[in-house]
Amino acid sequence: MAPAALPASFPPTPIRISPTLSSPHSAVNNLLPFPTASLFLHGYIAGLEHAPLLPLRRSPSCFTRCTTSTSPSISKATSVLFSQELGLDEREVECLLQKHPELELASPESLHRRLLSLQSVGITGLGLHRTVARRPKTLTSPEVGRFIDFVHKELEGLEPAKLERLLVSSHPQFFPAFSAKVRLLVDHGMPGNKLGQVLNDVNISKVFGARPIEGLERMIVFLKGYGWPELIVRRPSLLNLDLENQLIPRVDYLAEVGAGDREATGLIINKWPAILSCTVEHFRSHIEFWRSIGLADKEVFKIAMVYPQIFSVSKERKLKPRIEFLHQCKMNAEDISKFLIKAPLFVSLSFEYNLSKKLAFLVKIGYRHRTRELALAVGAVTRTSCENLQMVIDLFFSYGFSRENVLTMSMKHPQVLQYNHESMEKKIEFLVEGMGREIGELLIFPAFLGYKLDDRIRHRYEMNKEIRGKGISINKLLSSRSRSS
Repeated sequence: MAPAALPASFPPTPIRISPTLSSPHSAVNNLLPFPTASLFLHGYIAGLEHAPLLPLRRSPSCFTRCTTSTSPSISKATSVLFSQELGLDEREVECLLQKHPELELASPESLHRRLLSLQSVGITGLGLHRTVARRPKTLTSPEVGRFIDFVHKELEGLEPAKLERLLVSSHPQFFPAFSAKVRLLVDHGMPGNKLGQVLNDVNISKVFGARPIEGLERMIVFLKGYGWPELIVRRPSLLNLDLENQLIPRVDYLAEVGAGDREATGLIINKWPAILSCTVEHFRSHIEFWRSIGLADKEVFKIAMVYPQIFSVSKERKLKPRIEFLHQCKMNAEDISKFLIKAPLFVSLSFEYNLSKKLAFLVKIGYRHRTRELALAVGAVTRTSCENLQMVIDLFFSYGFSRENVLTMSMKHPQVLQYNHESMEKKIEFLVEGMGREIGELLIFPAFLGYKLDDRIRHRYEMNKEIRGKGISINKLLSSRSRSS
């Protein structure tokens, strides 16, 4: 039986209908015959004529095959529904229904519910128009309906643009297997609230389409040895890699560099998951560079344990000139290895915006070019900003220290230049005002400024001031053990 004829007139201000919270995909309470999307109000539809991503409007062949008058068989309710929700005119609705008769066979109520369910997962406005125009079965397929329900309940955070591409590019038969594979991640410990975030950053067709569920599970089992699921939460794109041809060879090569130490290899991977995006050829190229300057594989591995990003640094632009600088500062291979373990950022920081400015500060206070002392000082200040370094030097000057004094302290204890200037100021104030000491004691023991004020300095001072008096050096005060400590 044909549906009852609908009123010809529309409300001047269309009313948007939202899906109910209890069951947005199977039933709609208070169903009205004229649902409208807020983005397709009267007068806005004409503006869609030239939208670049609306093939239904731009297809002359569609209009050629369709008559210009509305067929009596076309449901008036369906026509109104598509006009209001998708912004289609009468001729475009007729064309769509003639090309996809399953839409006309579906009841307006079921189409309405499906449109609402799509809107509830973020497919609205132009996105809704594109989805229906390119994949009309989205409105009638039971598989799509169950998939949308799955997205609504279990894939919080999945980006609408990602979901739209998935709906448009996938056959309905894809979705049941997709849902099963996503649930497999949860079964193996992936937090449910992270699924959307992970799916946003993976190639869904590759990971959940082409790859069989057995292959996905093998990858998960392998990654459990290297920090699953946190590893994938931090670097979802690793799921795009092929297990046999990419992941396993890369992990094996890293372990080989580390003399077979799988546990240490896992620590490196956990510290920087993106390291698995590097190919074996890339690893080998870097290892050969380090070998060429005299570093053994185990030494490179030790540097990587501190700073895995060492493998991402450009050899030509950064590694070669930085190593040449260290050579000019009289450092041999063993020195370079120890230096990079302490100051790995030296090879990756910008020379123009970082290192060159710090070198200027160091030379200004008296360091000489091409000296081992300069290299050690540069290594120390890689861990602080240029602004903090300037403030530290200014702080020393404000307490009456000369450039020669600052040079003396930093050569004894290079880390003094990297400490936070605000924290240092509090320690100096306590040294002078709280402990009644001379500021010059810092020239003898600049490492004083590296101790924590409350946990170490103040605590030790309060314990020892009555026992040993004020004559004890700050070095012995902080480094000696007392019965009460």
